Parts: sequence; C-alpha cells; structure tokens
Amino acid sequence: MVTRPNEATSHEFNPWLRVTSLIEDAGKVLGLNEGLVKRIVTPERVLEVAVPVRLDSGQVEMFAGWRIQHDTSRGPGKGGIRFHQSVNADEIAALSADMSIKCAVVNIPYGGAKGGVKVDPSTLSRGELERLTRRYAFSIAPMIGPDRDIPAPDINTDTQVMSWIMDTVSMLRGHNTPGVVTGKPLAIGGTLGHAGATSLGVTICASALLQRMNRLANEQRVVVQGYGKVGAPLVQLLSARGMKIVGIADVKGAIHVPGGIDPTALAKHFAEAGTVVGYPGSDFVASDQLFTIPSDIAIPAALGGVITEEVASSMAASIVVEAANGPTTGEGAAVLASRNIPVIPDVLANAGGVVASYFEWAQDLQGFMWEPELFHQRLEKFMHDAFNHIWQRHKDLGLTLRDTAIVAGVERIAEATELRGLFP
Repeated sequence: MVTRPNEATSHEFNPWLRVTSLIEDAGKVLGLNEGLVKRIVTPERVLEVAVPVRLDSGQVEMFAGWRIQHDTSRGPGKGGIRFHQSVNADEIAALSADMSIKCAVVNIPYGGAKGGVKVDPSTLSRGELERLTRRYAFSIAPMIGPDRDIPAPDINTDTQVMSWIMDTVSMLRGHNTPGVVTGKPLAIGGTLGHAGATSLGVTICASALLQRMNRLANEQRVVVQGYGKVGAPLVQLLSARGMKIVGIADVKGAIHVPGGIDPTALAKHFAEAGTVVGYPGSDFVASDQLFTIPSDIAIPAALGGVITEEVASSMAASIVVEAANGPTTGEGAAVLASRNIPVIPDVLANAGGVVASYFEWAQDLQGFMWEPELFHQRLEKFMHDAFNHIWQRHKDLGLTLRDTAIVAGVERIAEATELRGLFP
C-alpha cells in the first residue's frame, strides 16, 4: 500500500508537500522527536479505487477515486468528499492532514480524512452522478462508518450525494446508518443549523480578529473569491455585521462595486444569470485581479493554491481570512507574513463546518435533534474558544496565526499519539 502520496517536481504547487513541511516545522517548535513527527505526517490509510460508471449512452467510463485517513489518534476520521476534475492523491492527502489539524484546533474528538473522485460532475446526468456516487461509496465502504470515518459534502457534492452514500452503506450493512455521513437532509438524519455553518465560522473569526485589532466592522471593505456554498452565505453574514462587500468572483469572472453589494440583489441576479458577472452597477474585473481591488479584508472561498507569491505581493487587503481549504501557497504565505498581513488560516477560519458535522454526528448517535438555538449557541462557543486559544498561543509563541494554529493542532495530535502508545 502507498503510504505517502507522490512527490512533485519543484516547479509545481504540491499541497501535500506544503502541509507536511508545516507539520514538520511545528514539530521543531514543540521539540517533538523525529519518530513522533514521522508518525503524525504519514497517512494511516490510503485507498485508491477505480470507479466504473455506465453512462446513459450505454458506454462504460472509468474514473479514479480516493479515500485517505491521515490520523485517527483523536477519534474517527472526518473529512469531505469532492468531485472535481483536478482531484489527485496529493490534494486529497493534504486535505486529510488539514482535517487532522483542523479537528484538533477546534478540539473535537475526530481525526482527519478526505476523499474525492477525479470527475467533472457538470458533464454527468443526474442518473450518471448517482451511479458514480454509489459505486464510489461501495468501494470505500470498508473504510467508513460512524466509528471509523465519517465523510461530508465538499466541492461539487451536496445533501443529495450524502443521501446516496448513506443509503448505499445502509444497504451493505443491512441496517440504517445515518451516522456514516454528515451534511444530510433533515428527513434522513440531518441537523438544523448545518447549512451555512462554515460561513458562520468564518464570520465569527473575522469579527474576533477585528476586535483584537480595534477595527470597526462597519469600516471594513471585503472581497470574496467564490460564490458557492461558503461564499454566498458569507456575503449575507458579513453584510449583516456592517461590512461592505466591494468585490466578488465566481468561475466566470469578478465584479467590483465600490459602494458595496446588496446581498439580496446579488442572490437574485445570480439565480437568474448563473454568475455574479453583470450585477447591476458593477465593474467587470478579471478573476486574477480580484485581490487587487481596494479593500480591507480578503476572503478566498474557492479552490486551493490561489494566493501565490505574485498574488500576495499585490494583495490590497490588510487582513486575509481563509474560507477555502489551502488557498495560500508557501511562497504566498511568506510574502503575506513579510508584509505583516495577518491571516486567519483555514484550519481555524473554516472549521465551523466540521464543528457542525460533529454536532450532526452526535445527534445521529443520540437519536435526538437539537433545537436550532442550541446548535448555534454551541457552534459560536466552539469557534470563540478555538480563536481565543490560538490568539493567546500566537501572543505567547510570537508566531504568525497560521504557524500558531498548526503548532496547536499538532500539539494535541502528538499528545493523543503518545498517550495511546505504539502497537505492538
């Protein structure tokens, strides 16, 4: 079995090499021995599967899929499943390690995992998507379960995809297994409050940082990259707290509205046009120029690796909040640090989603649904506690917020690993 994803040539952005270097650096800060660091870095299980799908035409097409469990020292694996044409082993491994750290940062009893299929789902019919999902779920079924590894939605997957996965595993096990995935519809074991939880966590972290920096929310101009499951609710949440959204981008381009975007009007325009481009009163901006728009806060909420050295050098905002997973390259992070631009890293900023998944899983195991007020109260507490912990460690260690979060997460993983010992 492959124990580490493939190495990449030096000119390529490799998210796996990036996250392993962060973990190794954290190990040095903590004074961990080399063997313990190797145990933390190396994924526990790497499964690559072939996913044959009969298309509507009758032709059989082959797709590649992965499920990687990075670390389960603190609890079952937790991490989303993405369907995207860019998916590969290095990306999934990096995201699984991010999940290990993220769950430790917010101190929930999970380890890290991630999965995905290399496919462009926009080319599939609904029937083809269901057959792809069920075959992939069948292939990874031995690895997943409420006490082993609990998938969730990610890029291009949603409540329907989770429903198909849950049903497939339930058929295989011979009994209903709602706790095998999170992000499900309410009718089959979902939870009130899950939708928008990632965006709420990002908003809480951004607001907390503004308070620490003595900056008023109603004086902040924000640009958001991405108008999907995270970016769209963010526009509403940030606007509700008084921030002005002056720029936003989706896959078709970006727009600049110096006076601020009306979230309701944007949602209506997007529903009709399928893009933010063309929003009344906006100026079109090339997607790669979004972060040059005059602003105070930049929020990448799309794919990884978008804030490169070049982008970081031209970044107009003075704060970055990472709503996406791994949006900043190592070189980009170094430039932002050299410019004294604070960055709330993804493992903290977007952890609201995994906290919500933890709540849903707990409710599935209990067979008892919480009231929405209790859900949001507990989510806010988890996120505030996590931010406060990272902020205090940041002050104590004198590291960037990103490095501090990695150190704090690795520290908790190391503690669990050492307490459990080495079998045999």
